[in-house]
Amino acid sequence: MAEFTPTVPARVLPSVTVRDLPEPPRSTWRVIGPGLVGAGVGLASGEFIIWPYIASQVGLVFIWGAAVGIITQWFLNMEIERYTLATGETALTGFSRMWKHWGIVFVLMTLASNLWPGWVTTSATMVTYLTGSGAGSVRWIAIGMLVVIALGLTLAPVIYTMLERVIFVKIALVITLAVVAVLFAINAETWVELGKGLTVNAQFPSELGYAVLMGAIAYAGAGGGQNLCQSNWIRDKGFGMGQYVPRLVSPVTGEEEAAASTGYQFAPTKENLARWRQWWRFANIEQGATFALVSFLTIALMSMLAYSTVYGRPGLKDNISFLQVEGQVLQDVVGPWFGVLFWVIGALALFASAMGIVDYTSRLASDTIKTVYLRERPVSVNRVYFIVVWAMAVLGIVILLLGFDQPLILLVFSACFAAVMMFVYSILLIILNRRSLPEAIKVRSYRLGALVWSVLFFGTLTVLVVTQQAQKLFGG
Repeated sequence: MAEFTPTVPARVLPSVTVRDLPEPPRSTWRVIGPGLVGAGVGLASGEFIIWPYIASQVGLVFIWGAAVGIITQWFLNMEIERYTLATGETALTGFSRMWKHWGIVFVLMTLASNLWPGWVTTSATMVTYLTGSGAGSVRWIAIGMLVVIALGLTLAPVIYTMLERVIFVKIALVITLAVVAVLFAINAETWVELGKGLTVNAQFPSELGYAVLMGAIAYAGAGGGQNLCQSNWIRDKGFGMGQYVPRLVSPVTGEEEAAASTGYQFAPTKENLARWRQWWRFANIEQGATFALVSFLTIALMSMLAYSTVYGRPGLKDNISFLQVEGQVLQDVVGPWFGVLFWVIGALALFASAMGIVDYTSRLASDTIKTVYLRERPVSVNRVYFIVVWAMAVLGIVILLLGFDQPLILLVFSACFAAVMMFVYSILLIILNRRSLPEAIKVRSYRLGALVWSVLFFGTLTVLVVTQQAQKLFGG
């Protein structure tokens, strides 16, 4: 083959280096991890609150929506992974190659969505259900959690490895809860209703509001900036060309490596394309067997647990207080021990999600800042990550100490940002994976169709959410 000219655009950032694609692992088990991390971080308010709340109000007639949302995100995540497998660069870096500031636009929207520490106060609130210490102690518990999260993420020698272990423990705990629930709390009728909700009795219960239901579909599994971080996680796991990029380490306890902030590309030779097909197969299996399967099973089982215990119960709210009521009912129906187990695992699961949220927000920010804006400066991406993590923790502590509630304007922006982000980066992924990759590996066929569906779905959701939130904000 003649000398290969990279197809990745080099107008904004330096050209990529041409290298052969590394050999894929012989066993799929060696690449298991990033999908579980994605599922584990995403296993938060949606799986514990929103979907169970929907089940408590209308039964399991809408469980098909979770399947649609997760399948859509599986395709979306695979196109985010495609670019990283082929180049070792994150999707945000790829977007920045098209327009210098795309990366920072998504980073700022992600930061704005996660700025208020609601992601840690939910876990702290669950702890108060266990201790009976009351709402007044939520602030102090949350502050302690923020410090633990920041220390954990910035002192671990290899940050991804530490996060992966935390998420594995979390998923093991949730599986334990699910097994106990199946044995003691979920009745036979609920299994029948689950089957109906996926087939003959599937409905779109519009009485709950189109924006709520479409939002539940959209964020089943992950959502917003978290999907984009699949690039960072598979790179740290050593997927594809990511093997050439040093992993994110602690600047305190890890060994930093000097590395270029841009990526690589392989010539489409027969040998490289054979390796590509193996990597692509591995990545698809890993994402399907972990992110998609774990996310759906968790949503289904938590929804079934809610249906078995609190379906039709009046006065339930679609916020964290829903979990207190559910735990109390479980204590009455099954036994005091099960309510305690439910709250313990819920608190630990939501804490692990909070750690994951700080990690992915800081990863997206540090990678973009270093690659695009500090490329020539003698500062490592590890140090930028360290600064962002502690900045989020300190800001969260200040907010909690000042006693501020989350302002309406930020709630509005958070809801809007996630929908807008997914709409825009669905479009950008089509452009990136059609124009920047060699013909043999660019997105096409039904996967291109899935991205078009994603654009249409998240575009519709964006209009619905922005319209609804604007009406709330301006009293329309």
